[in-house]
Amino acid sequence: MKELLLIFVPLLGAVLAALWPSNRTRPWLLPVVGLVHLALACWLFWNPPSVARDAWLAFDPLARAVLPAVSLLFLVSAVYGVAYLRVRGERSNRVFVAMLLAVLGLLSAGHQARHLGLLWIATEAVTLAAVPLLHFNGTPRAFEATWKYLLVGGTGIALSLLGSFCLGYASLHGGGAGDLTFSALAAQGEHLSRPWILTAWVLLLVGYGTKMGLAPMHTWKPDAYGEAPGIVGAILAGGVTTVAFTAILRVRAVVSAAGQGAMADRTLLVIGLFSMLVAALFLLGTRDFKRMLAYSSVEHMGILSIGAALGAPGLAAALFHVWSNGLTKGALFLSAGNIRRAAGSASMDDVRGMALLTPRSAAIFVAGMFAVTACPPFGPFFSELRVVRAALASGHEIATAMFLGCLLLAFFGLTRVVFGTVDGRPRTTAKAGSERFVETFGVIAPPLVLLGLSLWLGLFTPAILREAWLAAAAQLSPIFPNQ
Repeated sequence: MKELLLIFVPLLGAVLAALWPSNRTRPWLLPVVGLVHLALACWLFWNPPSVARDAWLAFDPLARAVLPAVSLLFLVSAVYGVAYLRVRGERSNRVFVAMLLAVLGLLSAGHQARHLGLLWIATEAVTLAAVPLLHFNGTPRAFEATWKYLLVGGTGIALSLLGSFCLGYASLHGGGAGDLTFSALAAQGEHLSRPWILTAWVLLLVGYGTKMGLAPMHTWKPDAYGEAPGIVGAILAGGVTTVAFTAILRVRAVVSAAGQGAMADRTLLVIGLFSMLVAALFLLGTRDFKRMLAYSSVEHMGILSIGAALGAPGLAAALFHVWSNGLTKGALFLSAGNIRRAAGSASMDDVRGMALLTPRSAAIFVAGMFAVTACPPFGPFFSELRVVRAALASGHEIATAMFLGCLLLAFFGLTRVVFGTVDGRPRTTAKAGSERFVETFGVIAPPLVLLGLSLWLGLFTPAILREAWLAAAAQLSPIFPNQ
């Protein structure tokens, strides 16, 4: 049961943070717990434990393919968090640190959940734990964004609960004994009630798709990402959305076993392309560089959805993209947080010339923009290339053309905002804000490390990682044995 340590160590760290007396030293719990968590995740990654068929929690191939990426992102972001909270010394960080650690533990539970009900509980708990993080700045706009996140996310969670009931009833209607583990549900296969399985799929896709931020259920993202601290945005984009994606993958495997895989893949493909199109159009119009990252996240959730619709090769490509997008987006959010604090605003109407005021953060921001728009040799280029290859191999030429067109539009939108922010002469608000911010090693090294990891992942993808993604794809897509 070593995999349970991935859950209990962060949760114990959260309790310790809540009891820790010093506001100055408490943030160091973040990298300490993060380092222990990453060590455990890597240990289990290299030595995968055996998985009992009826286990409710397990470090199975899907968890092995995704959870180490979340752990790595958290550790690097935690190092940034120490420097960030030192700058924000005027505010108590007790709740902030405790909730960040709680989110890590609950994400570990969600990624390892192999029971329908337990998955829902973990996802709901992550939603609630993230609420104080979004409201950390204490501004009226942060308060509004927090309520929108809670209401929209709560609606999605409610729909996923209703979908879970429908899936459970599909099992009972088909003669099941009430076992809601995903392996037992998949084993029932075609005995599952077709009307109830279709109803469950729609509700669960909408519910967990809301947590992912797929369009049109993405409305919480621009406000939440725009008002949250950079470290929170990185964890949301690379961790919280990922657990919702793995939930959809587990449900899709059950729907596929019930003989409705083609229908599930069509809906994933359509909603993925729609998300990319909506995100691209909003990117062409937004003037806020933090909201820009939210729309970019919507785009990349669409890419994950499209990959999941393309059989085993597409699933493996999507899991690759979980790593490449998470690391790259983390670098963007952390560097954007630096620029935001230096400029005193996140709008292009107020911010110019950040290449002069924050040259290191601006350079990372520009490089991250090229990385996230799939420019070689960064990781997203190769993961998105694999999605394109899987789409062409499966005969989706029109979808591929739409995919590439949306990527081009998103590139135009991102470059417009990024270069408009870093280029030119600094404005008055930016100059005033720059006096309150210094680019220390603690706020520059973490985003630089994440960007370097994205580059490494593109140039030197380890064979063991490719094997892990293929193993997870085989677990989730057994109907494609020859792919």
